[in-house]
Amino acid sequence: MKRQLQSSKAGILLALAGLLMAGVGMHRGEMSTVFEKAVKICMECIGIG
Repeated sequence: MKRQLQSSKAGILLALAGLLMAGVGMHRGEMSTVFEKAVKICMECIGIG
């Protein structure tokens, strides 16, 4: 039981760290940069861009 409790604490901690980093990235405006790059790559893959 103790080991399971430790692993769930680690999972929760990692999830919170991920959410924090995603929030910081959105605040810095990186979400739009990533989206623009994804659109360009998609256009190149199908031969339009």
